[in-house]
Amino acid sequence: MPTNTKNWFITGVSTGFGASLAELLLQKGDKVAATFRQQEQADEFTRKAGENGRGFVCDVTKESEVKQAVTDAIQALGHLDVVVNNAGYGSLGSIEEITADEVHRQFDVNVFGPLHVLRAVLPHLRERKSGHVINITSIGGLKTFPGVGVYNASKFALEAIGESLAQQVGPLGVKVTNIEPSGFRTDWAGRSASFVDTQIEDYRATVGENLKGIQSYSGRQPGNPDRAAQIMYDLVRQENPPLHLPLGKAAVKGARDKFTGLVKELEEVAETGNSADFPEGA
Repeated sequence: MPTNTKNWFITGVSTGFGASLAELLLQKGDKVAATFRQQEQADEFTRKAGENGRGFVCDVTKESEVKQAVTDAIQALGHLDVVVNNAGYGSLGSIEEITADEVHRQFDVNVFGPLHVLRAVLPHLRERKSGHVINITSIGGLKTFPGVGVYNASKFALEAIGESLAQQVGPLGVKVTNIEPSGFRTDWAGRSASFVDTQIEDYRATVGENLKGIQSYSGRQPGNPDRAAQIMYDLVRQENPPLHLPLGKAAVKGARDKFTGLVKELEEVAETGNSADFPEGA
């Protein structure tokens, strides 16, 4: 086996980035532990992967299932080099109209799920003093949009987790990258999403129109999941991978616009902000 092969643990491999990434990795000769919600999906993946992969049933919102999947993956592959927090979905609708139960579900999948994975896998990576954690966040983890506030909040949280984690585990030899895609041709805006129709008239021109645009764009997004998979394959072979990686032209532009605007606003309020402290020496 080539010495540059890697062992991956990827959540949410049935569709989207997870499916494209797992397929590419197996073609390249890497080994893959992949999680699915259904037993038949896991069995089919194991059959197709042969000696280079195993499928596991795992609902990321259930910590006991996550721990078991990680334990079984390490046993099956010997060790893990790369962990990809990919499982997630978008809860879309106005902040006022999305129910509390749906908000909890969004955070259970997009925030607590990755945290379950991290708690399960970090002891292994720390012991090995190596590894790479990839969090699939979103340009929506850096920049907000009307009608996307709850999803934005979950991805902002995952961004913060990744940034803090990088400071914790970097000195131990473990790398972290938050990947922030814009629109890709996955099921994110289709059957994987949860939409709440805009009933409040005041929001029809903002939330309503944006959600219509998201739905009509589904299947026509410029982002190519297979190209994203190749980028991730190459990423984990870099000596100094980035902490942040926007994917797609819209993501790069969105991130640039967000931080350029933030710096401009900061300069406008800096004097006011600085004035809140006690005078020096007081």
